[in-house]
Amino acid sequence: MGPFAMNESNDLRSHWLLAPDIDFLNHGSFGACPRVVLQAQRKIQDDLEREPIRFLAPERELEAKLDVVRKGVADLVHVDTQDIAFVRNATDGVNAVLRSFPFQPGDEVVVTNHGYNACINAAHYAVTGANATLQTAFIPFPSVDNDAVLKAIEETFTDRTKLLLIDHVTSFSGLVLPLERIIKLAHRYHIRVLVDGAHALGMVPVDLKQLNADYYTANHHKWLCGPKASGFLYVRKAFQSEVRPTVISHAANRARPGRSRFIAEFDWGGTYDPSPLLALPASVQFLTGLRPGGLQGLMNGNRQLALEARDVLIRGLGIEPPAPQEMIGSLVTMPLPAFESMTAGDLDKLQQRLYSRHRVEVPMFFGPDGARPWFRVSCQAYNDIAQYERLVESLRNELAMP
Repeated sequence: MGPFAMNESNDLRSHWLLAPDIDFLNHGSFGACPRVVLQAQRKIQDDLEREPIRFLAPERELEAKLDVVRKGVADLVHVDTQDIAFVRNATDGVNAVLRSFPFQPGDEVVVTNHGYNACINAAHYAVTGANATLQTAFIPFPSVDNDAVLKAIEETFTDRTKLLLIDHVTSFSGLVLPLERIIKLAHRYHIRVLVDGAHALGMVPVDLKQLNADYYTANHHKWLCGPKASGFLYVRKAFQSEVRPTVISHAANRARPGRSRFIAEFDWGGTYDPSPLLALPASVQFLTGLRPGGLQGLMNGNRQLALEARDVLIRGLGIEPPAPQEMIGSLVTMPLPAFESMTAGDLDKLQQRLYSRHRVEVPMFFGPDGARPWFRVSCQAYNDIAQYERLVESLRNELAMP
């Protein structure tokens, strides 16, 4: 058994509030926040309610508190603090960029068939209002590799393509895409790149200086295990004057001393609860101390567990892996066996039975082509290999596999 022996992970599981009778294999959807981080957030909320004006008025304490978090995030992703704004989540960040982009009629935005539905909807909305168009790069799945990803994207570019919206780690297929190569390719065509990094931060190293993206947005509440509704948006300095938040508020015409309009507008969109952002340092500190090697050690361990879980699923269900190991992070998407004639309704019922009968929480869905059902497992520190073995047993039972 690998580094996540069952006794060790059971000990780690006590740091989370997750129901002990459920095999929670779906960290990727909304994350899960550790107890110590929730305690830090509650203290922040208590402080806020004790003196709301002092706490929330930007000119009193809030800006300084946010800047501490901003410095931590900037250091984590290797950029200047002045290039980081805060958003509620990656979808919020994607919307801000798309709805601010200087589209002209006839311009094109390229997305992929592995893109996140909410963000593709945002792209469709933005181009429709600008009389621009949306083009889709069809990345093969299964039988995908990094070269196939590059080929599919490049074949979709035209001289009208102005923006590429690309995932760092895809939600549906769990693929870690060759992002640095993709960005270099797009820039050769003078195409800007907006990266949806919702799953990346805390799963894989994120070095924005090396990646050289034009825009990058990510969640804090997924693999960094922060409280819900917290994320960041990076924008290259040259484009910061263009990008506006989805909520226009006071800072649109009220300058804040020593702050760019870019940061000031995102910092203050009206009354909101800043505690998810302000509790992020507690989460980073907790995760950094969880395993030897700090945050990188945790990411390495989660990936190793994902590869072990993948092997368990392959052997136990007799299925073929749809992607090579080098494209795996902490998410593993696998084809559901014995799927012939299965409908969306059948798949929903199967997922419900896994939860109600076997106490396994795992997402299931049809792929972008609608032809084949898939399931996805996540691997976080509170998981252990025995949980994936129970998933195999439960699936074999429900699918009546010999």
